[in-house]
Amino acid sequence: MATRSEHLAAAGLTEEEVRGVLDALATVVEPVRLAFLWRPTLTDVADDMALETAANGRADVLVTLNRRDFQPAIDLFDVKVLSPAEALARLRRKS
Repeated sequence: MATRSEHLAAAGLTEEEVRGVLDALATVVEPVRLAFLWRPTLTDVADDMALETAANGRADVLVTLNRRDFQPAIDLFDVKVLSPAEALARLRRKS
């Protein structure tokens, strides 16, 4: 889904860049149990699942093309919401 043409265009990234990010993430991710503790918080059920995963996993950052819909999460869960391009730039600065 992350490599759909409309997502690549919106993020301003190539498929190769997205796959590179996904490969890097695969080396460091940890499974997070969904427990339906925080729902409903957002207007979209799929967004709520992503938010709950971030909250239960104690994430510092949530990466999405849909930043506006995650705005309530910023205050409630103290999580930064970044676009894929912003997240990639942040990763590049750290390496």
